[in-house]
Amino acid sequence: MGVSETERQPSVVEPGLDPGWIARTVAVALDEDLGAAPGRDVTTQATVPADAVGAADLVARQSGTVAGLVVAQETLSQVADRFGLDAPQVTYVAQDGDDVERGQVLATITGPVQVLLTAERTLLNLASRASGVATATRAFARELAGTGATVLDTRKTTPGLRALEKYAVRAGGGTNKRMGLYDVAMVKDNHVVAAGSVAGAIAAVRATFPDVSIQVEADTTEQAIEALGAGADFLLLDNMPTPVLAATVRAVREREGRDGVPAHVDLEATGNLTLDRAREVALTGVDHLSVGALTHSAPILDLALDLRSS
Repeated sequence: MGVSETERQPSVVEPGLDPGWIARTVAVALDEDLGAAPGRDVTTQATVPADAVGAADLVARQSGTVAGLVVAQETLSQVADRFGLDAPQVTYVAQDGDDVERGQVLATITGPVQVLLTAERTLLNLASRASGVATATRAFARELAGTGATVLDTRKTTPGLRALEKYAVRAGGGTNKRMGLYDVAMVKDNHVVAAGSVAGAIAAVRATFPDVSIQVEADTTEQAIEALGAGADFLLLDNMPTPVLAATVRAVREREGRDGVPAHVDLEATGNLTLDRAREVALTGVDHLSVGALTHSAPILDLALDLRSS
């Protein structure tokens, strides 16, 4: 009753979500809604015959950027497997990363009505959440167009949904920063306190994990220059007023290619980066703006599943 990988993921933003991650996440979400597998939907299974077949439209109730449509087929297939029914088929009209209008049909789903109604909330929860993140990201990407700067996400994600939310950032036109604590070292003020100095923290990371890049957080121009001298690969410029940020960018650029400083140092602005301030910050010459709000504060994009009347 399963479906092939091609059928499951017809609309994917590269790099796509790991199918194994999708399957595990959907299973956990269904357990929450139905109870431990196989679970039950007491309303639907009491009121809808198991042999009833129908169609439903996945519809955008708001304009925005969609993401997470890629989870739909897996969600439907797992519900079908739990109930011993045929897996519905999804015909996609929109793709992850598309801008859509209110009222637009994103996909049509055909199959057992019990499966459609039981899978509805899990499917919508995941796709609406991802679409909200993609919509917020697209707004920043548009604001930064032509500046040379990109918008990045952070680790301020929903536990268990990081892969989905970072995928949604990519769908919205943003860039993933580090995926976790394991792939990039970020030396922050507490690490400096623990190590005794910026140079000590950098040296400790290089000795222990020589394969990772090292970013250092700086609150002032002086801290940024100190971090450069200590061997930082790139800098996180935190909560700087725009004039201070611009001065720091100039100071760093003047040192590039000299005294062991790389020819180009990636500079990332962060802290209090609202949409109305984004372009002003980008025009200081930073390479990136990291915005935690993309994932920790983005409202969902309202999506609905409308069963067609027979």
